[in-house]
Amino acid sequence: MDTEYGPISITLLGPLSARLNRTRIEPSAAKQRQILALLALNAGRVVTVSALVEELWGDYPPRSCATTLQTYILQLRNRLATALPSSEDARQVLSTRHSGYMLEDGTCETDVDTFGRLAREGRAAAERGDPRGAAQALGQALALWRGPALADVPMGRVLELEATALEQTRLGVLERRIEADLALHRHTDLLGELTMLTAKNPMNENFYALMMIVLYRCGHVGRALETYQGLRTMLINELGVEPCPRLRRLQQAILTGDSSLDVAPAWTLADSDSGPLLS
Repeated sequence: MDTEYGPISITLLGPLSARLNRTRIEPSAAKQRQILALLALNAGRVVTVSALVEELWGDYPPRSCATTLQTYILQLRNRLATALPSSEDARQVLSTRHSGYMLEDGTCETDVDTFGRLAREGRAAAERGDPRGAAQALGQALALWRGPALADVPMGRVLELEATALEQTRLGVLERRIEADLALHRHTDLLGELTMLTAKNPMNENFYALMMIVLYRCGHVGRALETYQGLRTMLINELGVEPCPRLRRLQQAILTGDSSLDVAPAWTLADSDSGPLLS
């Protein structure tokens, strides 16, 4: 696509939207939205016909599925054409390949790609000992989320896996951002956020570890230990397991008043021969 006209801007971290040359081009029909979302999540890579059929119809595709899929692709191209100059061919944007279809590399920009780039920048900043840079980049990455991924897109098996993977990545980025904020001694500001996160993610031991550190640094030693006991009781009752070794080490550090709890970054709070507290 001629760069004079810019790429398609597609948002997937929340409701689906697609704009080209200031024109909204996302379809309203459910199956076309599924196709666009799957193509956008794999921009620059071929999405096979079999993957698209599985997404749209699961184990029970109609006999006419190949022809119906071609019709959906044609309708998507027609929407693209409404925003392209007459000299451009929508097939140069949404191309047909031997085994499937592809949004050509460089023809679209997605918030998922931007999220991934900012997350990588945040991780790199943390690894070089720059918590302020990490907190900023990771915070910008998280700000791109406007709700659950693909919030208004019907999802079959393929998109459900994609959305689950995105949510797990988001939680990992969130943990790293909180760790960076802890390294900047922003523990008081984190209390409310971590209270909500532990309630919404009752099996996430990392969030509980972060909550315990925040409570300890805020002077709430008893609440920190109660948080551990509450998680332990839940894990034993629900899964029949004890908290992970990292959490048990953290509990012992709180019980003994380990001075490193007051100053060390969250990711270094561990016995030197046992690995990091947080993964």
